[in-house]
Amino acid sequence: MAMQLQTRMMFTPKKASLPWTPSGSHYHHSPPPPPLLRSLLPPEKVEVFKSLEGWASECVLPLVKPVEKSWQPNDLLPDSSLSSDEFIYQVKSLRDRTAELPDDYLVVLVGDMITEEALPSYQTWFNQLDGVGDKLGSSPSPWAVWSRAWTSEENRHGDLLKTYLYLSGRVDMLMIEKTIHYLIGAGVDVKTENNPYMGFVYTSFQERATFISHGNTARLATKSGDPVLARICGTIAADEKRHENVYSKIVEKLLEVDPTGTMIAIAEMMRKKITMPAYFMHDGRDPHLFDHFSAVAQRLGVYTVSDYVDILEFLIGRWRLGELQGLTAEGRRAQDFVCGLAPRIRRLQERIVDKQVCKMESCSVKFSWIFNKEVPLI
Repeated sequence: MAMQLQTRMMFTPKKASLPWTPSGSHYHHSPPPPPLLRSLLPPEKVEVFKSLEGWASECVLPLVKPVEKSWQPNDLLPDSSLSSDEFIYQVKSLRDRTAELPDDYLVVLVGDMITEEALPSYQTWFNQLDGVGDKLGSSPSPWAVWSRAWTSEENRHGDLLKTYLYLSGRVDMLMIEKTIHYLIGAGVDVKTENNPYMGFVYTSFQERATFISHGNTARLATKSGDPVLARICGTIAADEKRHENVYSKIVEKLLEVDPTGTMIAIAEMMRKKITMPAYFMHDGRDPHLFDHFSAVAQRLGVYTVSDYVDILEFLIGRWRLGELQGLTAEGRRAQDFVCGLAPRIRRLQERIVDKQVCKMESCSVKFSWIFNKEVPLI
């Protein structure tokens, strides 16, 4: 297959893709509408998920954290219930810590937060998946119970980061809010259509990518002298790690009950490439905002091409894809493709990245999120 490593992506929670594109192409102000959803699953495939509801109740739902045992944004933010003087002191301490955060770090942190804030689009997407979606909005199906719990846990991430950034005074909240408004309005297209096999493959990859990204922002916050922000990012990363484990367990079970169907779905997602849900990110000014944000994240090492390949190799190992037996001829072709993909990407990545660096040499961009300050892309 001709490898066309695109870059409309990079990732951040809900985010993952390769941080560059050989063609250098970009989407402009109005992203193309996503394709109409088609029902991809025959009844016998939908029945697979129906038959796994008991397993999901026993093995998936216990990984949901009870509300009373879960952290909340208020636990990690200045306490507004304190006296005015004490609250103002806590906010001043926050501002003192964030005063030294580099502009490029703020760009990546804002991009991560905006991606988390587009959560309504992600739940809408999940509910379109055949056999597992919450068609009623309050379905007792364990798949629906999980999706609502996942959404409620994820909802805290954007709330926490957005409030922290707001209190810092380092970012332009009006432009950030406009970007969130644009993004939710644009929707999301992660190329799974309404196929739950591909949906769970996508979330397995995406949640691990988010875990890596937030873990790296935690590391950089510590380096910049903000241990509280480091704890915030690390706390979010821990959530994403647990979510990754859930989705990976689901794919493991699907490989057990339908190895060929699941193997084909993994290959199909990798052919399409795992792209960031915030692909349609736009602030009303920069038509290439997502690409620019992705380039900064790549340069800082928050999420890189190597991370993408590492995740692929990790999942191949966790799911023991090279050891699968009993596949049909089509399943074996899918197996060969996926198991041979990581080395092919690694062989291409250095050459392509070098080419991109040559094109973008000394390039810097003004980001509206930080009051139009310029940030280098390479």
